[in-house]
Amino acid sequence: MREERDGPAGGGPPEERNAVRGSKPAARGAYGAGMAHTNTGTVRSVVSLVPSLTEALAATAPELLTGATDWCSHPPGLDVTRVRGTKNPDLERIASLAPDLVVANEEENRGSDLDALRAAGIEVLVTEVRSLPQAFGELERMLTRGCGLPRPGWLREAEDAWHEARAEFDLRAVVPVWRRPWMVLGRDTFAGALLAHLGVHNVYETHPERYPRVTLQELNETGRADLVVLPDEPYAFTAEDGPEAFPELPAALVCGRHLTWYGPSLTEAPAVLAAQLRKALD
Repeated sequence: MREERDGPAGGGPPEERNAVRGSKPAARGAYGAGMAHTNTGTVRSVVSLVPSLTEALAATAPELLTGATDWCSHPPGLDVTRVRGTKNPDLERIASLAPDLVVANEEENRGSDLDALRAAGIEVLVTEVRSLPQAFGELERMLTRGCGLPRPGWLREAEDAWHEARAEFDLRAVVPVWRRPWMVLGRDTFAGALLAHLGVHNVYETHPERYPRVTLQELNETGRADLVVLPDEPYAFTAEDGPEAFPELPAALVCGRHLTWYGPSLTEAPAVLAAQLRKALD
């Protein structure tokens, strides 16, 4: 049985997962981009609860990373203490590591867990990422203000890569992120922003929900979309699991890490995603 991951960069849409567990994501107002980081000491150890941020720290100052979630798969071979998942972190283990800082995300992590860490006297920096400019700004904030590091060169490379990326497509797409039930990208999502930058416009970008449930019949309505985009996370769509549900649409199987992660993978994401979209249309 295939195992799906438990963050928006894996494991099912966040609203669905939180509803199932009876919990809420971190509040945007309390923990969003305007949150002040109050740790005035030197940061020597960091626990990351977000795969994207783990990769960003590992690429910038690997010596700072002391803990990460089980889903933090990049860079390969990362040798740090594992603290379970993004939605069920082992709070006692995190506390035992005595980190100077925990980095998190308002969508991927639960507000109750972050509150518990703060109550234990642990500094928590929470990011909010729903667009490319926000991603670049939050990465800089985490690394420079949060960790006291110089701005890394890979971040400039990522900005340049997306600045140079052209919208070579003019397509409408449905972007499932889950099946059984079918759920798709809706409004205000980072993945939707990346696709739009390349000229692929999410059919559900004006939907009131961020990850709406929809019927397969609706997704396949004639004229609704030119393309279906199937990432391999959070649900691991494959050539054998996904395209068969959309017999009248070309299916683009894309790398979920390049579509949903905000970190060093952004440097190559425009070229990788464009090539995968192009392949589906050939």
